[in-house]
Amino acid sequence: MSRFSERTGPIRLGMVGGGQGALIGGVHRIAARLDAEFQLVAGALSSTEERARASAEAIGLPADRTYADYAEMAKREARLKDGIEAVAIVTPNHMHLPVAREFLKRGIHVICDKPLTGTLADAKKLAKLAEKSDAQFILTHNYTGYPLVREARARIARGDLGDIRLVQVEYAQDWLAEQPAPDNKQAAWRTDPERSGAGGATGDIGTHAFNLVRFTTGLVPTALAADLHSFVPGRTLDDNAHVMLRFEGGARGMLWCSQVAAGKENALVLRVYGTKAGLEWHQEEPNKLMVTPLGGATEIVTRAAAATTDGSRRLTRTPPGHPEGFLEAFANIYGEAAQAIRAARTGAALPEGVVFPTIADGVEGVAFVDACVRSSRRDAAWVTP
Repeated sequence: MSRFSERTGPIRLGMVGGGQGALIGGVHRIAARLDAEFQLVAGALSSTEERARASAEAIGLPADRTYADYAEMAKREARLKDGIEAVAIVTPNHMHLPVAREFLKRGIHVICDKPLTGTLADAKKLAKLAEKSDAQFILTHNYTGYPLVREARARIARGDLGDIRLVQVEYAQDWLAEQPAPDNKQAAWRTDPERSGAGGATGDIGTHAFNLVRFTTGLVPTALAADLHSFVPGRTLDDNAHVMLRFEGGARGMLWCSQVAAGKENALVLRVYGTKAGLEWHQEEPNKLMVTPLGGATEIVTRAAAATTDGSRRLTRTPPGHPEGFLEAFANIYGEAAQAIRAARTGAALPEGVVFPTIADGVEGVAFVDACVRSSRRDAAWVTP
């Protein structure tokens, strides 16, 4: 039974990182409060005290729950009667391990941005720490929170597509097509091997694409061959990657991720083809799923439609025809996390159908990046992920 077993009301949440100038911190805060499951009460929003306090004041955090040091935050919050029950980690990748360590060892649940860590060695260390802790570990691969991604997963699992033969996934952007301005914090750390890790586009968006394949199809990769490239002069990490995949059972796949594809904004696309049918989903039009039986007409499945499965409809908030998107999908991950945390309070089983990306998914993602780098260094040789 958790030391938080007697608590009621919103889950008291802390945040590390996500201060002024950080996009993803604001996204996490919106997602956490959308369903009133969490209340942000403490934070170490920056590594510098001045910026940490200014960032906290801007979002209304009290001064006595504002920290410039995440280790101090973990120690003090663990002692407080009304201390945090969970922490959201929204720092650059290289900080995920040291920050998570401080909270996990004190039994505080961790909600961590992806990828899990910058290196495979750190990912394995973090997995061991999480295994020893009583705390839950949730990884925010937020695209798994879209209702129609859950619908695709359910239809594949019940055999609507037959035996899976082919998978194609792509995630294309253009925001790093040129050398960014020096004051662009988001670009600075994502293109820095010391903070981002071994992968550039592969780590930042390739892990999302890879996770989407794993989540929807359940296919287990056995080998991959990757061609990683940096198109922008002076860039040391990849900004484009073409990856061929082989899966258990004989299915084949292709993954393309790019941050230099001119004209592309956030074009995450999944296509899965089986012996009976194929399906296609576009993140930029997330309320439609296209399913085409072999030799038949394409069915356009809309979010919350009567034909959708219970698992898909469970994650919808508005009636059909009212668009839901990125923030709602992100909030669905927080909603699943809340159910896991509440169940952990009393040792109860998770409610049926609740699913979220775990630390095991995180290790797989970092292993994918590591394998891509190894393969590319060997002129796109086949390697085991």
